[in-house]
Amino acid sequence: MTAPATVSRNGRLLGRLGLGPVSLRRIGVLGRAEMILLLRNKTAATTALLLPLATVALFSTFLSGDGHVSTGALLATTMFGFVLLYVVYYNLVTTYVARREERVLKRLRTGVVTDAEILVGAAVPALALALAQVVLTVVAALVLFDLPMPVNIPLLLAAVLAGCAIFVLLATASSGFTRTVESAQITTLPVLILSMIGSGVTGSVESLPDALARVFQLLPLTPVLDLVRLGWLGTAGTDAPRDFVGVLSEAREPAVIILLWLAIGVSATRRWFRWDPRH
Repeated sequence: MTAPATVSRNGRLLGRLGLGPVSLRRIGVLGRAEMILLLRNKTAATTALLLPLATVALFSTFLSGDGHVSTGALLATTMFGFVLLYVVYYNLVTTYVARREERVLKRLRTGVVTDAEILVGAAVPALALALAQVVLTVVAALVLFDLPMPVNIPLLLAAVLAGCAIFVLLATASSGFTRTVESAQITTLPVLILSMIGSGVTGSVESLPDALARVFQLLPLTPVLDLVRLGWLGTAGTDAPRDFVGVLSEAREPAVIILLWLAIGVSATRRWFRWDPRH
């Protein structure tokens, strides 16, 4: 049995992962089921809902403004980074591993659901929670930190969506190296630690040697947060704020790095994601 002929344009775009066409209706059904399972799992729900906020609260004790970026703005944009790392990346690694070891993924593949639908459907709850927390962060920052309205809203939205896509793909690839849900605490550490250090959310990277700072600019979270700050504040911290059009020239380099990570993520998913249980 083949997928319906009336696959939407968005569905065709998702299908370009090389995992088959997708139906948004079937993705919605899988997503609702995953959301129920997530909310029933107190540990996973706590990690997704509270850990990013608690981590940012911890780092707020020693974070300070950087150049033209105030401490409040740095805290707000840092929250974006931890949402991507914990709500999207870490949460999805454990989700994919759990469904694989329970043979849920294998059973789903025997039906009409395509591979792309299975992967995207499992990611729906994490993405929904991430976007909700991003919206709440923006509202809280506007009210509590008296931050201005975003300079370039389309650029800000593009940065958030691109970041979600990158870390979903990294989660699918990382799950292939993760034998159990418990071992995800170990296998995700390289991405979590390097992303936090390289993007500057644990402290400024300005004092580091230029060669090392340049390497950090190539890590997956760094260009995403650069675009977030450009889209919201008009500056990544080193230059004076720019207007709606002015930030676009500054956004070129981070955008290119993001595109490279998207390509790397697709390739890594095709190569390393596992559908069958590891034990």
